[in-house]
Amino acid sequence: MKSSGPSPVITIAEQPGCLLVKFHGIQVAASTRALVLLEANYPPVYYVPREDIAEQYFARTDHTSYCPYKGDASYFSLQIPGHEGANAVWSYEDPKVSVEQIKNYVAFYPDQVTFELLKDVE
Repeated sequence: MKSSGPSPVITIAEQPGCLLVKFHGIQVAASTRALVLLEANYPPVYYVPREDIAEQYFARTDHTSYCPYKGDASYFSLQIPGHEGANAVWSYEDPKVSVEQIKNYVAFYPDQVTFELLKDVE
């Protein structure tokens, strides 16, 4: 889906296969319904449905940010014994209409987690 208006072109596509997300070796999310968002010259960003995260590792924080193209973002820290990734995860809980596909999804800073894509998933 492409956005309209003066914003940069944003595309959102389904990510084939199963995306695993790990934090210090602990799997914090696994999804066959992940999306990949491409925006301007930024690297691709994976978005995972909230239903596919291991909620026990996520702690909501007071941190917020604003993107003129996507809206207000809220943040979560990842917490496992011995490690915390402060504000490592974000979510647009009420995104702009042009990116409404990412509602109820979370994204991860790639310097905080590792991604593994399993392609042979039916």
